[in-house]
Amino acid sequence: MSTVPEPEEFRARARQWLTTVARPRPATGEWGSGSDSVAVFENWTEEEERAHTARAQEWERLRHDQGWGALNWGEAYGGRDLPAYYGQLYRAEEAAFDVPHRTEIFPVTQQLVAPAIGIWGTEEQKRRLLRPLLRTDELACQLFSETEAGSDLAAVRTKAVRDGDGWVLNGHKIWTSGARVATWGVAVCRTDPDARKHAGITVFLVRMDAPGVSVRPIRQMTGGASFNEVYLDGVVVPDTDRLGPVGEGWRVTLSVLAAERLDSGGLGLDNADRALELARHQPHPLTGGAQRQAADLYVRALVQRLIGLRVTAALVAGREPGAEASVGKLYATGTMRRTSDLVSELLGPRLVADTGEWGTYAWTEHVLGAPGYSIAGGTDEIQRTILAERVLGLPKEPTR
Repeated sequence: MSTVPEPEEFRARARQWLTTVARPRPATGEWGSGSDSVAVFENWTEEEERAHTARAQEWERLRHDQGWGALNWGEAYGGRDLPAYYGQLYRAEEAAFDVPHRTEIFPVTQQLVAPAIGIWGTEEQKRRLLRPLLRTDELACQLFSETEAGSDLAAVRTKAVRDGDGWVLNGHKIWTSGARVATWGVAVCRTDPDARKHAGITVFLVRMDAPGVSVRPIRQMTGGASFNEVYLDGVVVPDTDRLGPVGEGWRVTLSVLAAERLDSGGLGLDNADRALELARHQPHPLTGGAQRQAADLYVRALVQRLIGLRVTAALVAGREPGAEASVGKLYATGTMRRTSDLVSELLGPRLVADTGEWGTYAWTEHVLGAPGYSIAGGTDEIQRTILAERVLGLPKEPTR
């Protein structure tokens, strides 16, 4: 293992490298100029999504090849064997530079799917898949949710039936981000219909260009189509693309979900900061109600960042965060709701009438998109169940 640099030394080196490959973001305080987008879910056509994804992939490959990607992975995968929280130190520096925005498929690929393969994959799978995923030569989406299962992921109905050296998959997945640009889909399937629901599950890596895979965009109330339905109609998957043991898919799935909670604690902070700037730039003094809402949002954003530091501290101490991650996810969705409340109070009719004024009607993208995160990344109710059972020691929900 290489020598671990001191955090400040690492950040200084990262900052120095970034100045050679990217432009600094415009100085703060330039209110009223530049993009006023605060979209929670991008409102792109398929062509726009593919074009942006390609630009982001170019940046990720450059980072990886010059030693600033896959920081906590071993040299065999292009990494530097650094502690996990060094990735957060790097992101803090990168935030000051004008680099392509990482849409959801990038953290899913690098921070959810790749680690799951690192834990559960065969040596052949690791050699074949990890470097391409970490470098984003290949991208991965999650084929988890189903309409019939609702929030109960263990109730999946998509079937996988053994057929010689492979499996045949039939079913329907929903709310899949990035399905149009993904190389792989991580599919949670039922392989034993007679076992209790948590025991009869197996996970597969499915090529998204395989015969029988079809992707249908879902129109959102924002007007965009960030999510997709994915139909699996007689899709043949070789057993070499099974992830983890047969019947152990629930444990594999939990590995991905744990990483997803860790990645969600910073949700909405950028928009909360923008909403507070909006409050500072109102043409008239704030009313008592708006003042209270702005103060509340300021405090919430601060507390959310402190929760994030607790997660980082757990990683530094060498333990996997538990309750902190679920609290962070719950708090983040609350922050997004409070952001919507504040901008609605500040803008009034300017929120719903597109007059062309900078930083007004653009907020509809946040107000309409924010409720989605009470479902995405593990529903608020699931997070409350985790806290109730694992922190408060309340009885578990009954299972058959």
